[in-house]
Amino acid sequence: MSRPSHGTLHHVELWVPDLHRALASLGWLLEALGYTLYQSWDGGRSWQLGPTYLVIEQSPALTAEEHDRCRPGLNHLAFHVEDAAMVEKLVADAARHGWHLMFPERHPYAGGGQHYAAYLENDDGFEVELVAINSPEQN
Repeated sequence: MSRPSHGTLHHVELWVPDLHRALASLGWLLEALGYTLYQSWDGGRSWQLGPTYLVIEQSPALTAEEHDRCRPGLNHLAFHVEDAAMVEKLVADAARHGWHLMFPERHPYAGGGQHYAAYLENDDGFEVELVAINSPEQN
């Protein structure tokens, strides 16, 4: 692992209402993006890419049974994806892993004509944005 730079994100911890559903959707996506399993315990897992890791945990301390991305707090996670073709491959595979495409009428430019991305939401209401690093502009 390379030494992190000052200010680099160390980790993100997501508390989920159902670990098995989260592993099927978020776990699949993290591995498809190149993250590797880092830690595993009864109530959760973590995946690492470079110096940053992401934790998915079904904590007994949860105070609600569902995530609402429109409440104060985390709205979504955005990930760099190699190119537009990989964004589309992930979108095509995502439905088999508990994700659905948000804003399908504006896909893949829901974020604007110079921003090639897919916005996905899983069955627990978590949103991810997959942003093409090499982004073709909308004509």
